[in-house]
Amino acid sequence: MKLMATTKKTTTSAPTTKAIKAPAHAPEPEVVVNETPKVTGPELRKKELIDTIVARSGVKKRDVKPVVDAMLAVLGETIADGREMNLAPMGKLKITRMKKTTKAHIITTRLRRNESHQTEAPDPLAQAAE
Repeated sequence: MKLMATTKKTTTSAPTTKAIKAPAHAPEPEVVVNETPKVTGPELRKKELIDTIVARSGVKKRDVKPVVDAMLAVLGETIADGREMNLAPMGKLKITRMKKTTKAHIITTRLRRNESHQTEAPDPLAQAAE
């Protein structure tokens, strides 16, 4: 059996005088601001939603109500299934957390809207009525 001796080499480096050059065009850091939502009025109820759609579209209330009921049912089922939704111009809705309690099913979501959809998008209901 051979025994091998190992030696550890230590080297010391002399201080260098080379200057470290910073990149000419370093990207500026992006500042993320957490804004708290501002409540501007009371919550939107289904009756007000239907009345608003009737006013914007010019369609009769008796024709709008079943469509809104069906749409809300589909949206509710989709959220309950944990599926993401990408519905322009509303935005992209992502489920971030789901919790079942004895009295309710709590679903936390995140809605992302593009700036262009908020300000420049024409009203699709106004076009449909024309």
